[in-house]
Amino acid sequence: MDRRCYTSRNMIRVSQQYIWSVVFSVFFLILVIMGAIILDTEARIAWVDLTTVDYLIMLLASWRLTRLFVYDNITRFVREQFKDVVKAGRGYRLETPKSGPRRLLSELFDCPWCTSIWTSSVVIFLYLLTVYAVFPFVLLGLSAVVSFLQIGTNLLGHSAERAKQQNELT
Repeated sequence: MDRRCYTSRNMIRVSQQYIWSVVFSVFFLILVIMGAIILDTEARIAWVDLTTVDYLIMLLASWRLTRLFVYDNITRFVREQFKDVVKAGRGYRLETPKSGPRRLLSELFDCPWCTSIWTSSVVIFLYLLTVYAVFPFVLLGLSAVVSFLQIGTNLLGHSAERAKQQNELT
């Protein structure tokens, strides 16, 4: 059971956030519909003509783009635009705003599942629309594969190190 105390002030803040969520959802839906209309006449490739390689490129590019915007340091400046700077002792810290569209965008960039819907939509739209998007998406896809290889290598190294320490103890 949820035991949070909702005051009228908190309820107003919550309902304002619901409004922003609806606004952004409607905006996203409009973009998707417009994208579908554009792709209906302008797509360089039809959905039925996509190969497994095309889907794999779009999948890996979407994964890498999502990771880039949600986790990587190189795009931290984008995420920080939607945070509030709060004085904390002698320094400052970044905090999610209490309400408004910046809060919604801050939460969007903190959520890989939320961000992936947007990045996947952009990747699909651009991949189907223009040949010029193929090279950057192949590059992002290869970067994703390298990330997986690095994670696998790290796991293998940690497991080998753990096994070595186990052998030394016995």
